Amino acid sequence: MLKGRLGLEGASIPQRDRHGVVWVARGKLFVQQGTLYFHTAGGAGLDAGSYSIPYQMLSCIVLEPGTTVSHDALRLLARHGTGLAAVGTDGVRFYASMPFGPDASDRARRQARLWADEDKRRFVARRMYAMRMGEVFPDYDLDVLRGMEGQRAKRMYKLLAQQFGLRWNGRKYNRQKPGAADHPNQAINHASVAVIAAAQLAVAVSGAIPQLGFIHEASGIAFALDIADLFRDSVTIPIAFGGVKKHAKMKGNIELERVVRKHAGNVMRQERVVTKMIDKVKELIDADDRTGDA
Repeated sequence: MLKGRLGLEGASIPQRDRHGVVWVARGKLFVQQGTLYFHTAGGAGLDAGSYSIPYQMLSCIVLEPGTTVSHDALRLLARHGTGLAAVGTDGVRFYASMPFGPDASDRARRQARLWADEDKRRFVARRMYAMRMGEVFPDYDLDVLRGMEGQRAKRMYKLLAQQFGLRWNGRKYNRQKPGAADHPNQAINHASVAVIAAAQLAVAVSGAIPQLGFIHEASGIAFALDIADLFRDSVTIPIAFGGVKKHAKMKGNIELERVVRKHAGNVMRQERVVTKMIDKVKELIDADDRTGDA
């Protein structure tokens, strides 16, 4: 990692994400003599110090807790089409994002064309089910695929619970009494919130339209829900069950949600989940969108 101690104005913030996304925390984003700087007390993988940020080369700057942004910084980023998003620690919550540049509409327009054409929309939905089930069913109705995915999900819950050494009594959740569920079910809810937040960030960074989902429809973040579901088996459920195991070993009255949220942040950072989600968004929307079934 490049050193960025206070006083070394030439130190540039490290860039490790192939999509041009930089994460910052516990500091101030400001402009000095036309250059964008971030002065941090340390966080998001950065040592304490001041860093210059090559905003012209970035697609998005992600602000974790403890950050402030000057008006000049907002103006500079908006002028050059660099996105800005505010999230929870390690991206477990998605709070807001600044609109991206006017030249970033290609993917949104491709998504709109896919969504507006009924055949193409079914085609993308089938691709999503194929990603989730590991098999292509070109001749099956979407309602049939939903049923098959539901049955597969039940088996996956049971299998992963066994792998984590947890007792599993089925997926049960009462929206009116969320705390009445057992710990595995509560943890799945908490993990889902974190993974959906990561998907919202991925959709925002990609310049896609969150409202235009291909499987989910009614929600204002329908496409983010679609993307989050692609990671249910590999990320959401393992985070949930892993969080339950961690919680069981802790002493004192520590909230399960807090444990799962922290575990989710660690896992998503280490496994670069947001980066993988951006890849999925691009794979779904940027592929040849000719009508057809897969």
